[in-house]
Amino acid sequence: FPFRDFLPRGSGIVTRRPLVLQLVNASTEYGEFLHCKGKKFTDFEEVRLEIEAETDRVTGSNKGISPVPINLRVYSPHVLNLTLVDLPGMTKVPVGDQPPDIEFQIRDMLMQFVTKENCLILAVSPANSDLANSDALKIAKEVDPQGQRTIGVITKLDLMDEGTDARDVLENKLLPLRRGYIGVVNRSQKDIDGKKDIQAALAAERKFFLSHPAYRHMADRMGTPYLQKVLNQQLTNHIRDTLPGLRNKLQSQLLSIEKEVEEYKSFRPDDPARKTKALLQMVQQFAVDFEKRIEGSGDQIDTYELSGGARINRIFHERFPFELVKMEFDEKELRREISYAIKNIHEVRTGLFTPDMAFETIVKKQVKKIKEPCLKCVDMVISELINTVRQCTKKLSQYPHLREEMERIVTTHIREREGRTKDQVMLLIDIELAYMNTNHEDFIGFANAQQRSSQMSKKKAAGNQDEILVIRKGWLTINNIGIMKGGSKEYWFVLTAENLSWYKDDEEKEKKYMLPVDNLKLRDVEKGFMSSKHIFALFNTEQRNVYKDYRQLELACETQEEVDSWKASFLRAGVYPERVGDKDKASEAEENGSDSFMHSMDPQLERQVETIRNLVDSYMAIVNKTIRDLMPKTIMHLMINNTKDFIHSELLANLYSCGDQNTLMEESAEQAQRRDEMLRMYHALKEALNIIGDINTSTISTPMPPPVDDSWLQVQSVPSGRRSPTSSPTPQRRAPAVPPARPGSRGPAPGPPPAGGSTLGGAPPVPSRPGASPDPFGPPPQVPSRPNRAPPGVPSRPGKASSARPESPKPPFDM
Repeated sequence: FPFRDFLPRGSGIVTRRPLVLQLVNASTEYGEFLHCKGKKFTDFEEVRLEIEAETDRVTGSNKGISPVPINLRVYSPHVLNLTLVDLPGMTKVPVGDQPPDIEFQIRDMLMQFVTKENCLILAVSPANSDLANSDALKIAKEVDPQGQRTIGVITKLDLMDEGTDARDVLENKLLPLRRGYIGVVNRSQKDIDGKKDIQAALAAERKFFLSHPAYRHMADRMGTPYLQKVLNQQLTNHIRDTLPGLRNKLQSQLLSIEKEVEEYKSFRPDDPARKTKALLQMVQQFAVDFEKRIEGSGDQIDTYELSGGARINRIFHERFPFELVKMEFDEKELRREISYAIKNIHEVRTGLFTPDMAFETIVKKQVKKIKEPCLKCVDMVISELINTVRQCTKKLSQYPHLREEMERIVTTHIREREGRTKDQVMLLIDIELAYMNTNHEDFIGFANAQQRSSQMSKKKAAGNQDEILVIRKGWLTINNIGIMKGGSKEYWFVLTAENLSWYKDDEEKEKKYMLPVDNLKLRDVEKGFMSSKHIFALFNTEQRNVYKDYRQLELACETQEEVDSWKASFLRAGVYPERVGDKDKASEAEENGSDSFMHSMDPQLERQVETIRNLVDSYMAIVNKTIRDLMPKTIMHLMINNTKDFIHSELLANLYSCGDQNTLMEESAEQAQRRDEMLRMYHALKEALNIIGDINTSTISTPMPPPVDDSWLQVQSVPSGRRSPTSSPTPQRRAPAVPPARPGSRGPAPGPPPAGGSTLGGAPPVPSRPGASPDPFGPPPQVPSRPNRAPPGVPSRPGKASSARPESPKPPFDM
């Protein structure tokens, strides 16, 4: 970073946490830390102190390490846009509070950064040590075997023994890398102690390369400023490589919102024509959605739950018949009522014939009981209609006043129709009570009542095995039996008019049990605290065990709708629900008391009771059939169809008459915010596409250098983490990833490097060295060197100085 020295320096390991350094080109110069949001550091000595303090806050003050990064953003007019990560060096001997496995912890920390594909690795090695044993190059080769992300950086060129140089390495002849090497010269510890200015250090570095006979022919491709330009060029290359995919993504997003944005472009909130058009569209859309939900349609079918017309259909044909049968009369109570009616009709006389007045009295009493399930059916349909209205108005969320008013108007109309519908239903019941049509074609008649009773008895005795109709099949879970065996289990159930069977699976090959449905009834069971299933139970009215040693068989379904559907199926099989009131006990009390005559009823009265009982059963079947047929028709005509007509023809007029149209069509704050966000997104996408086009036309991408023979990196007999006998006792400085903030550290004298390699690229020869070999890196990216232009980094061009920090000699363990 030119003219600023703010990274901590000292003896021992100094970099103990990753430092993510973002360089941003700006008109002013200051630094910001992510952990100190809003605070700007203009004094870079304070930046150094804050880095040290933040490091100690997490790792302590005794050389501990941590993988938690410190995030620093530096704004300056003297930098190029780059993101650098300064990582701890590879240390091998723990000191202070460092753990024994410090080497492996640092290695894992480094791997978190260098394994990323968009990371450029600077493999920093000192010129006065054995390059073949560089830890930085070893790890770079491990994570980047093709060498596409690795740039070698050679430091301490000024400290090499006299008569030696690194020219062959920098020319990529010895130990070649695909992207080659760049040499830098940093400040010495004496320079740092003497407060040598960084600008002066960069000028000294430039002077060193220009004056050294081995490096002056490649001076324009050496030094910290050139390294900075190379890194910036690689950033440009990466951006250009990702532009096609980014452009396609932006274009697809733009197309997806373009139609909606077109409406917003010409949007005027106070335009009355727009409000009128929007109101008409909303009302029309609401009417279409309501009719689709009631009548059904082929588009936008919900596959998760029943809605609208499907739920109303289930009420008509499952819930309502179930409610009717729930009012089923109790056998003992019915027979007692018939006997009381017959006796009270005859009074003190002994009747020789069965009185028809007893039949009429009992039938009227049973017909009156139908009122309750009929009114409950109307209430259930109203609830579903109101819920359907709310579902349809969800699309009006952008106009909250319109949505609220529309719901109110339609709901009010439905409530008005509720009274009319219930009056009509009561009229149907009153019509049934007004006249007993004993000449109905389905009525068995007085003469056939006795004969039918005897035929039913014979049929029951024969078992009715000729033909068994399957009523329902499906999966059910046996809840209470499975608990005893460690968990409930699911079986395939088959219900017929005679029995309930369950099998291991739906192939119906392995039958588990067959339960006769005679004397069975249904009751609801509360689900357990931990259970999510809905449960009902079958029990025997004669207090017998239903299955093995169990008094009741608990069956479980996933939803309440399945339970209701199974209950309706059991009704068809003659299995009725348990009565709400426990009247059996009252019956027993009466039978044990003054009404013990039921056990000693005379044969003539018993025959009369049986006859009336058959007549009532036959006539009530006719009434139930009629009511079950007329109820859906009545509700459809008076409520559902009427509501549809009201929405189509009168809803708009009611909306106009309810108040000010401007208030009605006032947008919600969320809709206005969404419109603004959509417009901002649209313009941002357009601008991004324009920028991408400008980048394509104004930037140059440098091609990837061809592969080189880097087998010298692979021929390593020393395992990772161990030093070779020829390597320096000083740990090799490992370059940070995503390029680092400092190029390297110093070390002892190098061993003899192996020969071999290849040459990359070419540079025009310099007059002082006409026989120079081609340069491996080629001319500087974007800014080619020209004879009549001062090289970047010299004091006369301070604005082109480098962002990398030169480094002074470090003792061992400081990377």
